[in-house]
Amino acid sequence: MKPKATTSHRTPKDPVLILGAGINGAALARELVLNGVSVVVVDRQDLAAGTTAYSSRLIHGGLRYLEYGDFELVRESLAERTRWLRLAPHLVKPLRLFIPVESRWGGFGAALRNFLGVRQRPEQQPPHQKRGLWTIRAGLWLYDRYARDQTLTRYRVYRLPDPQLPFVNREKYHWACAYYDAQLRFPERFTLELLIDARQIARDAGIEFQLFTYHRAVRSDERIKIVALDGRSTSLSFAPTAIINATGAWADLTLSELGVPSKKLLGGTKGSHFVTFHRELVELLDGNGVYAEAADGRPVFILPFGEAVLVGTTDEPFDGDPDTARATPAELRYLMAAVHEVFPQVTLEDTDIELVYSGVRPLPATGPATPAAITRRHWLEEHAGASVPCYSIIGGKLTTCRSLAESAAHTILARLGQPQGALSDERPLPGSQTEPADDERTLAESCSVSIETIAAVRSLYGRRTKTVLSACLHGAEHVVFEPQKLLDGTHYPIALARYMVEHEWVRRLEDFVERRLMLLYHRPLTRRCLEQLADVLVQSKVLQLDDVDREIGGILERLQDRFQKRVT
Repeated sequence: MKPKATTSHRTPKDPVLILGAGINGAALARELVLNGVSVVVVDRQDLAAGTTAYSSRLIHGGLRYLEYGDFELVRESLAERTRWLRLAPHLVKPLRLFIPVESRWGGFGAALRNFLGVRQRPEQQPPHQKRGLWTIRAGLWLYDRYARDQTLTRYRVYRLPDPQLPFVNREKYHWACAYYDAQLRFPERFTLELLIDARQIARDAGIEFQLFTYHRAVRSDERIKIVALDGRSTSLSFAPTAIINATGAWADLTLSELGVPSKKLLGGTKGSHFVTFHRELVELLDGNGVYAEAADGRPVFILPFGEAVLVGTTDEPFDGDPDTARATPAELRYLMAAVHEVFPQVTLEDTDIELVYSGVRPLPATGPATPAAITRRHWLEEHAGASVPCYSIIGGKLTTCRSLAESAAHTILARLGQPQGALSDERPLPGSQTEPADDERTLAESCSVSIETIAAVRSLYGRRTKTVLSACLHGAEHVVFEPQKLLDGTHYPIALARYMVEHEWVRRLEDFVERRLMLLYHRPLTRRCLEQLADVLVQSKVLQLDDVDREIGGILERLQDRFQKRVT
């Protein structure tokens, strides 16, 4: 893989170096350029290629955090949930969730002990009792009070059976509590939009914003070299005014590579999920989600996911290289058993699973605490022994990426002697602010494409759909809009892939499949489609013709190893 011949990079003035192009690194980059600070973002992989891509894809307040008395985190998360529903409605959608309930008072004592911070040794803990109606109602009552969101319906309790509810196991469950949170199907696209917005802010302000994927930062005294992973070229060398370690679950490894002395900061846990197109399960959910409790008390989400269903998650201590995290057969059996407990009429087989994924949560190191009890709060850890101001982001989740970035920027700007003059709290993401929301038929006619193509492109771009399709038509000479030529098995024009190479930092086939076109979750994904995308990379001078077979072989191996994804 070689960079495009036309690529050039300028040395930014007084830049801040951000290591990690996941959700937190992207949000922080946006916050800093909004305050006039030049930024260089570097990631060993693609943007949003780590924990961001392996989450449960929810924007939520954290209902179960209430049980541990973490009221401030719940309040912050609910405020951000409300904000994202307003500022990114094309990506963040309201989601009604049902909590099936077996008893009135079950689990009340355990919930009270958790709330009071009473910890017991494993041999002292009584057998687990699932949370009962009054425990859940108390949590939902607080949840609604903290949310203060008039756009979402308050919680409601249903006595089973009830025709309005998903057909859950009515021999086991006697009530169901309904409440609202929000779903972010594609956090990869969300992260991309944060970075696109940061680039536009920087252009408007006349400052530098640069993103290097598949690069690493090499420290030499007070200078940093940005080096391609193959080691053949140095793209940039500069002296950063500050270094922010936003590599999430990789934070300890990053500090070690930089030679920054630090105690162990992270004690992550592994969460695994699977996606299924099981027709009966899709129909039973009918666009709603289920927040169930597994036999051991851990939460399991059964969520609508377009034409599929997303099921997760596990919560296992994990101390290895996050790159090696994989969903195990035991985890998948655990999740399938949880689905069967809620929907006994559904028979899930291994062959029903379309794909799996697993990631490591960047939770703080806390010793012997159970995974559920580890705080989901976030903070900025300063490394006093570094030669330039150096910080690591600890914790965080999708929902609070913006508020984390705002507080982190405040600390960094203060250290640089600069006031925080701008905030992102009312700034929409690009896909919700560009153009009127034309109906699909009108857009299809104006762009000379099918309604299905408009729907597919709009799921990625929101109100930028017309702008993006027009850019395909009137872009660079080698970007020629051919609306009838689609990627095999999809409704996406091939020209859209070319547009992505030009404007969205695409360097490899996996970038297309996993984080731009979201084909990982598409059924079917065909080899012919991969060949067409490889051809786009060749035409764009990102991939050499001689490397096509190796690139396709690499993505096929990756899809099988990491996702158990079949390619037809």
